[in-house]
Amino acid sequence: MKLLITGATGLVGKELVKKALEQGMIIHYLTTHKSKTKTIIGARGFYWNPSSQEIDSSCFEGVDVIVHLAGATISKRWTAAYKKIILASRVDSTRLLENALKKTKGKNRVKQIIGASALGIYSNDFKNIVTEETEVSSNSFLERVVIDWEAATAVFKTMNIKVTTLRIGLVIAVNGGVVAAMKTPILFGLGAAFGNGSQGQSWIHIKDLVGIILFSVTTKLEGIYNAVAPNPVSQTHFITALAKAINRPHILPPLPEFIIQLMVGEMSSLLLDSHWVSSKKIEGQGFSFQYPEINTAFKELFKKSMV
Repeated sequence: MKLLITGATGLVGKELVKKALEQGMIIHYLTTHKSKTKTIIGARGFYWNPSSQEIDSSCFEGVDVIVHLAGATISKRWTAAYKKIILASRVDSTRLLENALKKTKGKNRVKQIIGASALGIYSNDFKNIVTEETEVSSNSFLERVVIDWEAATAVFKTMNIKVTTLRIGLVIAVNGGVVAAMKTPILFGLGAAFGNGSQGQSWIHIKDLVGIILFSVTTKLEGIYNAVAPNPVSQTHFITALAKAINRPHILPPLPEFIIQLMVGEMSSLLLDSHWVSSKKIEGQGFSFQYPEINTAFKELFKKSMV
């Protein structure tokens, strides 16, 4: 099995490459830096530039499955200019893959694309558990971005390519993502929830996320799936569990909503919105989570270190 991975040098991509190589898969990856085409040991890199729609089409040679993880971080202030970058990094990169595959039609054997997506497609909801069948609408910036992102990926169906879309929750990993952002203030006794702290946090351990991606590859899974652990928790519970895992107290009250909005503006939705998301569909396909509970997941992350 040969995979072509975008975002291979990111938090999830690095773990995916490592695990896929361990399983004997052959890895091609795309990078926007020509100097990084030889930086991943055991894998072969190729240059692309989604903003100029440039790609080394030899990246598709022998590839069975594309895993498309690339996209600019959303954890950066949402100026008008940066919002365009957030959208373009997802949609334009997907269209570049589409157009490049069309140009190599008959010369490639790609049968599946696994596209990253996000829970931001779901509306802010403090009460209801949402599923892949929940109706979505473009009422917010993030909802519009994810809807357009998924639509760009869905086009591959017209090319007789299976499409797997993974709506990914908060990824917990020891050296990045939400844990890295929250850990530092907690270490200094300054950890606090945002708003009232009751918002749902649908999370997933990085090993389980990589597991879902590779499960999608080996089972040729098709359709939209929530990539979240079976047991979402409130934000207060999430921060308390993280503090416990690194042996720090969590005693500060939640920060008021209006302060967060003053500090980061529209981006405050990342901290204040609530998503209680179901994992039943992926479990129904036979996937079994290693870390279904938040306390167990954090314990595994920090088992080798106090912090």
